[in-house]
Amino acid sequence: MRRGLRARKAPGPEREPHVPKVLIVDDERPIRDAVRMILKYESIDCVDAGDARAALRAVHDDPEISAVLCDVKMPGADGIDALEQMKAQRPSLPVIMISGHGNVETAVEATRKGAFDFLEKPIDRDRLLLTIRNAIGAETLRRQNQTLREELAARWKIMGSSAAIAAVRDTIKRVAESAARVLVIGEHGTGKELVARNVHLLSDRASGPFVDVNCAAIPKELIESELFGHEKGAFTGADARKIGKFEEAEGGTLFLDEIGDMDLAAQAKLLRVLEENKVQRVGGQGAIAVDVRVVAATNKDLEALAKEGKFREDLYYRLNVIPIRVPPLRDRIEDVPEIFLRFFAEYARRYRRPELKVSPDALAELKKQPWPGNVRELRNFAERAALLAPGPEVDAEQLRGIGAAKSADPSNLFAIDNFEAFQDASEKAYLLRKLEENGWNIKRTAERLGMQRSNMYKKIDRYGLRTANDEPE
Repeated sequence: MRRGLRARKAPGPEREPHVPKVLIVDDERPIRDAVRMILKYESIDCVDAGDARAALRAVHDDPEISAVLCDVKMPGADGIDALEQMKAQRPSLPVIMISGHGNVETAVEATRKGAFDFLEKPIDRDRLLLTIRNAIGAETLRRQNQTLREELAARWKIMGSSAAIAAVRDTIKRVAESAARVLVIGEHGTGKELVARNVHLLSDRASGPFVDVNCAAIPKELIESELFGHEKGAFTGADARKIGKFEEAEGGTLFLDEIGDMDLAAQAKLLRVLEENKVQRVGGQGAIAVDVRVVAATNKDLEALAKEGKFREDLYYRLNVIPIRVPPLRDRIEDVPEIFLRFFAEYARRYRRPELKVSPDALAELKKQPWPGNVRELRNFAERAALLAPGPEVDAEQLRGIGAAKSADPSNLFAIDNFEAFQDASEKAYLLRKLEENGWNIKRTAERLGMQRSNMYKKIDRYGLRTANDEPE
């Protein structure tokens, strides 16, 4: 299989598949046993309860229950009361009501109080199975969505407990639910994309797409096509219609990274889109309405560039509705140990060295460094430490030795016993070495490697190789 098509697995243990479990609530044991037999044949686990009190206790104590089948008429509290209390405990839990004395009024009341469905006794086997499957499917989808949201939140978590980064998180929470445009300002490697991701995830657009565009990585002659799309035949090489990033981000968020590097002609067209909320594909005849929230980011002083005529002043004011400044790592040095340990543990798992530990004196040593490349540089260093440290505990002296090696020693790559991890580590080490040899001039490095500059940017972003210094031209 070609490398570009291989499946990539996230590090960490695999989850056990969730086995559906149904709670059967009925005061008649023969009915509970009959339903249990039907569901057992379909490989669905069951628990049962003879009254509302036992049912409520089961729902409270067993989070693995995926659906409830509940009789309406029972001694003591009836099924409708039980339904109301179960939904109060777990609002998303599907509860199917059953009754031998069903009527329209009872069904309407059950539905109004949140019942998933209403079945009459004697229960038709096929109808029962179909309803149970639909209920379990709805709950399974909810669980999967919840897990995905939690994984995304963990992946894009802004780490640190300093006052400086706490202020950033607070601003994100306050502006996320609004429709206001956000301009994220900070040095290379400070985590500007993390800020944009969190604005998206905390907004009412979280279920929509998050589309990111590195404006510096796209040649100026292609930026219009990339953002707004083009029609077939619009220019040489336009062999088919292409949907632009604005249309891709419909209903979600468009992140324009390194907006300060956008060409002035493209800036004028971007301004028009922001004013009209409409795009026109290159070669197209009509305008297309778009519903997109734009979050931009830069490491440059756009206000100063605007005064120099290098950035449109009207576009600057359109983008800079809510500015969020991300502090450099040197201004929140107390966050370094926490961030390092998170990355170190991640790479130790990836390189099959989970037993590695970090000593307190090593963490203290990390706080003495200036980290001009910010979080990205710290992440790179954590990866080198996880790969090169002799172990079992990394101390300050070992960290100093690892820091003296600017790029990974190729001989250590052979310690990696996973081929995919070896491929990634060797490519990253090679590119890092070549960038250092060329003084981090990305254009010159790409030319000497026979690589397109845009492809070099993609590799740099993929492996987190950017430094805090502006690219020399």
